[in-house]
Amino acid sequence: MKNLISPSLLAADKTRLGEEIKLVESLGAEYIHWDVMDGKFVPNKSYTSEQVREFAKTHKMVNDVHIMVVDPEIEGPEFIDAGADLVTFHIEAVDFDKAKVTAIIDDFHRRGCKAGLSLKPNTKVESVLPYLDKLELILVMSVEPGLGGQKFIPSALEKIKVLREYIDSHHLNCLIEVDGGVNGETGKLCREAGADILVAGSYLFGHEDIAERIKTLR
Repeated sequence: MKNLISPSLLAADKTRLGEEIKLVESLGAEYIHWDVMDGKFVPNKSYTSEQVREFAKTHKMVNDVHIMVVDPEIEGPEFIDAGADLVTFHIEAVDFDKAKVTAIIDDFHRRGCKAGLSLKPNTKVESVLPYLDKLELILVMSVEPGLGGQKFIPSALEKIKVLREYIDSHHLNCLIEVDGGVNGETGKLCREAGADILVAGSYLFGHEDIAERIKTLR
């Protein structure tokens, strides 16, 4: 099990993005989380491939790109070209189509990018188990995707436990990431359940004690 942090730029000050990225890097964050929304799969819109391209090489963290879009097979490669090290797409976006999920993962790998798969709070964890041997990351959403600052949904903890047991028992190299409502308290619960990477946005950005807050997520 790893002990990594991926600050979510969804909560960062967009007018000083470069400074925000440098700040969390200086405080030891290993990943930086880009939330991509198309206004279709989720109601809102957020970061574009142009913004990722602008900042992807200004730091040494993993560019952790989470695409909440209806056409991951099209948008994924755009973000890979922009500098994404890891692209995570939603199983719901492809209607749980096994052939399509596999094809997208294989395409990301052919392009030299790590592949992640995400599931919404109401999606059964069993739906992603068949792909864990092909993935570098599985992302458990502990809020409904599309909005920052939501309250953590406790049912995510059981999903993390199931994934941890499956990954360990099958000796797989797939990391478990959790995104949504993560703070010092819920982060501890996620770690205890078996999470490798914690995504946190509003808990970190905009606070003067961000260094201490990062420490609480370890």
